[in-house]
Parts: sequence; structure tokens; C-alpha cells
Amino acid sequence: MSAGIAKSRAVLQSYWLWLKEKSRHPELLRQRLDYQAYLLAAAGFIASLFLGLVDLSTYKSIETRQQEDVQATLSQVLPETLYDNKLLESVVSIPGSGPARPVQVYVARKNGQFSGAAFRYTATGGYSGVIGLMIGVSAKNEILGVRVINHAETPGLGDKIELQKSSWILSFNGRTLENTTRSQWGVRKDGGDFDQFAGATITPRAVVRGVHSGLEFFEKYKPMLDAEPAPPPQ
Repeated sequence: MSAGIAKSRAVLQSYWLWLKEKSRHPELLRQRLDYQAYLLAAAGFIASLFLGLVDLSTYKSIETRQQEDVQATLSQVLPETLYDNKLLESVVSIPGSGPARPVQVYVARKNGQFSGAAFRYTATGGYSGVIGLMIGVSAKNEILGVRVINHAETPGLGDKIELQKSSWILSFNGRTLENTTRSQWGVRKDGGDFDQFAGATITPRAVVRGVHSGLEFFEKYKPMLDAEPAPPPQ
């Protein structure tokens, strides 16, 4: 081990003496290919170090903002009177259908009892790809709220699925698999209960199909959510 250290020290010392000698003639040093390579590597290292420090200093605040955004969306689909636990700390990851796997489910409890859940779900078949949803459902299998959290639908046509553009998304409130038959889960053009938009049937059709699938997902996994042990009191 000591022989290896001595050899390394000798190599570094030799290189340092060589570099010191060459530095007296910087114009010759700059013409060397290894000089350019070391210079580029040093610049890359400094840039990486700077980016790493920036990421480290902003990581916590970004995570906090993301958590606040999720909490704000949850409050739109799950009434605060429905739970007294911390939703962001009561997350269950379970397998689901569609491209979004696994599905993150925020479990609501009141006095330790399961009272509902909200979960991210993906509606496929949109005009411009998948549509991200947040769906809130009560323990009685009733939809409490649906919000579109991301999409790439055509502005002015397909974006009416957003609550900021129209109240159409509220038409899911109160729906269950019992009070709305399978044939009613569709847009009016297909014989269903839900309005389509003028010139944009594909988008609402995809959302209706996605919400229906999400409700089936909830009912399938509700026994597992109900059985999930409540976190200890803080």
C-alpha cells in the first residue's frame, strides 16, 4: 500500500513540475490537446457542482410547493369535513388499470374510520393524448368531485374539461355505478348522460370513460383501503 502511495505521489509531483515549467510558456501549453481536455473537464465539473448546489438549495422549497398543489387539488374533490387525518401522509399505492401504474390513493378517515379517498387517475383516448384526473369518492361509492390536473387538449375546444373554463366537470358529482347505468356513462352523442362540446366530442368522451373506469377501480380496491390501518395519533 505504501509503495503505491509513494508511486502516486511521485507521478503527481512529476506532473506538477512539468505543469510549472510549461506555465512559463502558456502559448505552448494551450496548443496541447490534453490541456484543452483538462480545461473542458474543469469547466464541466464547476458547472455540475453549481447545478448540484442550486438543486440542493431549491429541492425542499420545490417539494413543499408540489405538496401544496396536491393538497389544494385534494381539497376540491374531498370536503374537509369528511376527514381529520393528514391526507398527504395517508397514501396507499396500489396497482391500477391504464398507463398510470401504480395509482396513488389518498385515504380519508374520520375518527379513525374510512370515509373516502381521492386518487390520481388517467383517462386515455383524448384528442392529444392522456388526461390526468383527480377523483374524490366517498365511502358510499359516490363521486364527490373530479378535477383535470393535466392535459394537452386543444385550447378553446377540449379545454372546457377544466373548471376554470366551464362547469362541465361538475356533472360527475353525486354519480355512482348504481345511479348511472353503464350505457349512461357516455356523452349524449353516444346515448349517454353527459354533454359533449361543440366540435370536440373526443375529449369529453375520454374523460367520461376515464371517470367511469376510476369509479370501478375505487369499488374494486375499496375493501383494501378500508382495511388499511389508520396511522397512530400525533
